[in-house]
Amino acid sequence: MRILFLAHSFNSLTQRLFVELRSRGHEVSVEFDINDSVTLEAVEAFDPELIVAPFLKRAIPEQVWANYPCFVVHPGIVGDRGPSALDWAILDGETRWGVTVLQANAEMDAGDVWASVEFPMREASKSSLYRGEVTTAAVSAVLKAIERFRDPDVRPTPPDAIAARGRQRPLVTQADRAIDWEQDTTEDVLRKIRSGDGFPGVRSRLAGRDVFLYDARPAPGLSGTPGELVARSGPAVGVATRDGGIWVGHLKDKSFRHPFKLPAVTVLESELGACPEIPCDDERGYREITVSTEDGVAVIDFEFHNGAMSSDQCVALRDAFCDCRDAGARVIVLAGGRDFWSNGMHLNVIEASDSPADESWRNINAIDDLAEAVIKATDCLTVAALQGNTGAGGVFLARAADHVWAHDDVVLNPHYKDMGNLFGSEFWTYLLPRTCGDEKAQAIVAARLPMGAAEAAELGLVDDVIPGGRDTFRERTIARAKSLAGAGDYAAELRDKARRRETDEAARPLAAYRETELERMRTNFYGFDPSYHVARYNFVYKVLRSHTPLTIASHRRVPSPEVRKAS
Repeated sequence: MRILFLAHSFNSLTQRLFVELRSRGHEVSVEFDINDSVTLEAVEAFDPELIVAPFLKRAIPEQVWANYPCFVVHPGIVGDRGPSALDWAILDGETRWGVTVLQANAEMDAGDVWASVEFPMREASKSSLYRGEVTTAAVSAVLKAIERFRDPDVRPTPPDAIAARGRQRPLVTQADRAIDWEQDTTEDVLRKIRSGDGFPGVRSRLAGRDVFLYDARPAPGLSGTPGELVARSGPAVGVATRDGGIWVGHLKDKSFRHPFKLPAVTVLESELGACPEIPCDDERGYREITVSTEDGVAVIDFEFHNGAMSSDQCVALRDAFCDCRDAGARVIVLAGGRDFWSNGMHLNVIEASDSPADESWRNINAIDDLAEAVIKATDCLTVAALQGNTGAGGVFLARAADHVWAHDDVVLNPHYKDMGNLFGSEFWTYLLPRTCGDEKAQAIVAARLPMGAAEAAELGLVDDVIPGGRDTFRERTIARAKSLAGAGDYAAELRDKARRRETDEAARPLAAYRETELERMRTNFYGFDPSYHVARYNFVYKVLRSHTPLTIASHRRVPSPEVRKAS
């Protein structure tokens, strides 16, 4: 089918549906829903058989839904209506939630039902649930809806014909999420912050400043006057609650000199004063990196917020990797986090630095140091286990490992070019031709399109797609890594790896690849073309695009319907 996506942005859910439908042979084009005239223009140009709205913030124009079948993907159970479906589900402590595919009509979220899929709720932030359970359910529901739509004998079900527990709910306001530090329990505070993470955050007052809170987790052992700063750990600040404490990893202060989301210690640096520092590797600390070892396998989990990796985080991860290698681990599994493996450089931290060019240079070198350590680890086997999505430099960092494993729900964005035409590093000019071949390597970095795990495996970015989904992927990965560590040909595989590295180094040293890549990156950071700095600014400040990129808007680079029909 010819399917047009109408979306506010090309977010994680939209990307996953884009990948899934294209893999099933559908012709999919995307239009950002900027205004009615742009939407009408896109519909006329593409002449779709079906319109799908995975992520909208306003109603589809009547001129569209009255003349074309339009599916709206609503992140709520049947009967739920309103713009804050998932927010309310978290605030109300729902144990089950769902996604419903509706036919658009004159009333928001009130159309006939084509499909609905429910899932158990997990104690997690709104953004994590959205990228995980909501996205998986949405894929299932949309595929089911399309199957029903293509059957001429099937019609959608009127919502009033379904016994539903959902209801009309208003937009969640900051008053609905307001934290009463004196009265709310730790569980209450976490639930409120999770309901607004990652947008719009929860407004509160810390150390006399109005800030928005994100990235909260329990802080065992903390206590003090409710609402007071009582500790710091890595990027996080510890805040006392009525019955304990929480870590808040990220904050936003709109009156701060950098009014976007940043590590909490950066925003409140001058207010932390005598707050004691708890090391990140302490059981009581804000642990971004954790290491566990069993049966010769070291598993390194690194849960970096939104997958962004600052210079300091790259250094810490490299240190953890080298410690595991030096301790004699036979297999090292780089497991990333549940939502993201890595998205490369930390653009927000770069934007907030005194010299974004200098910090960009420091950040890319820190990632390269990590990638180089992984590539040169010839005394052990390495695995990149993609629990979550990965993009930009994160994709190529993963490819530095001997084995790259993923599951079906993962989406990869292996390109830099949308970030001001960055050239990229992480030794991709060495790794991609070696594992994918020259032709595929060039196609990967030029495409600017997301891909699923199956396509990534066909191209050589992923070595194996492990069935079973996200929830059990980590456990299955560890079991497979233990098999690698105990295999009878383990020593032979290490010898082969060392010989390949010696042969490659003799043909062209790693340092030469790095120097060539970084020379191009130096031009991106310090050269006369400001494209990277403009693109980074727009990304950090959430500047909405004024048009849809041609890479995903195929209707803006193909003949008109009249020409297509004539041919």
